[in-house]
Amino acid sequence: MGLKLVIANKAYSSWSFRPWILLRHFEIPFEEITIPMAQEETRAAMLRYAPTGKCPSLHDGDISVWDSLAIIEYVAESFPALAIWPRDPAARAYARSLSAEMHSGFTGLRSHLPTIFRRAVKKRELTPEAEADLIRVEAAWADARARFDTGGAFLFGTFSAADAMFAPVVERLRAYDAPVSPATRSYMEAVMALPAWQEWVAGAQAEPWHIVKYDAI
Repeated sequence: MGLKLVIANKAYSSWSFRPWILLRHFEIPFEEITIPMAQEETRAAMLRYAPTGKCPSLHDGDISVWDSLAIIEYVAESFPALAIWPRDPAARAYARSLSAEMHSGFTGLRSHLPTIFRRAVKKRELTPEAEADLIRVEAAWADARARFDTGGAFLFGTFSAADAMFAPVVERLRAYDAPVSPATRSYMEAVMALPAWQEWVAGAQAEPWHIVKYDAI
């Protein structure tokens, strides 16, 4: 039957983007189902696929997985020949820790700089909470690349689940012209150069749906 990934708007849904870019980058076939946010029927439509009434969710026959990180883990288990997590045990443990930190933290940055993939670059001054999160993000990225440098452009050399988890942060830093180091900018450019990234952005630009409260930021 194949995989089905249920996502929300590409323009705004950072959580949908994480498993989507992972699947696309690793060339894992899947059917894409989009449920636009902020519509009268949105929650009812999402509840048909996930008990949380949220996106994303992944469906593999009778198996349903919701929550971005849980989906990534399921995909990694389903395709063990692919290096979705780093092969090295130490790097893999570090990548999982960073991904979990992203999953549960950085609320200051996430709330102040919401994901808007079609936003023209425009600077937004950071709150103290967002600035503290940015400092931590840059330190985490730099530490991962220093500890596990394999000559690649990504956090653990080649693109992995950890990069997928942080991909929406890259967009936030780009769209709001955040003050970042040259090393951070280099990493951001590597992520944004990915064909999967560019495909998602093109899809976001083409969407007919708009949420005024986000577009006005």
